[in-house]
Amino acid sequence: MLVVHHLNNSRSQRVLWLLEELEVPYEIKFYQRGPDMLAPKELRAVHPLGKSPVITDAGHTIAESGAILEYVTENYGNGHLIPRPRTPERLRYTYWLHYAEGSAMTPLLQKLVFTRLPSRAPVLLRPVMTMVSRQLNANLVDPALKRHMDYWEQELGKSEWFAGDEFSAADIQMSFPLEAASARGGLSAGRPKCMAFLEKIHARAAYLRALARGGSYALAR
Repeated sequence: MLVVHHLNNSRSQRVLWLLEELEVPYEIKFYQRGPDMLAPKELRAVHPLGKSPVITDAGHTIAESGAILEYVTENYGNGHLIPRPRTPERLRYTYWLHYAEGSAMTPLLQKLVFTRLPSRAPVLLRPVMTMVSRQLNANLVDPALKRHMDYWEQELGKSEWFAGDEFSAADIQMSFPLEAASARGGLSAGRPKCMAFLEKIHARAAYLRALARGGSYALAR
């Protein structure tokens, strides 16, 4: 049976959600973040990088969210949650599936790192690091993040979902950037379509089942 190596409060929540949408049987092996918020070293026994999400299935070990979503939809989807080949929707689907991690998460991760920077510095350096953190966020990260969030709002104005008028795995993939931006990027400021997207996905029965199985997930708020 397919096994999801699930790290709490992580991207692997999307994998559980996809499997629930497709009604694929699976097992969960749970991992908890340490006090430093990093994944435990036990995950390195599953994949050399020790990151989540990772799945194991039929002798394969597959990492990276996009690769996992592609593997699951191709092997278990029976044509569900993926637009038909050689259509405009399929092209958009492929784009968003890769954009989510390749582009959208960069400023969000920078925001997280720079915001935490002062608390990780020695006490005497914290005033300086606080100033540096604020400058980096204000001049580098926040403008880039705003461009991405405005882009999402614009694209969701073209169709109900990211790849078109039908819900797809691309929406599952894009959920994490939008949830993270809502939690720490100011997504709610003047972006009603993005917020409506979050409301819709959070109300889906499969999303709620994934939360019930996966446990606490801070970004679901």
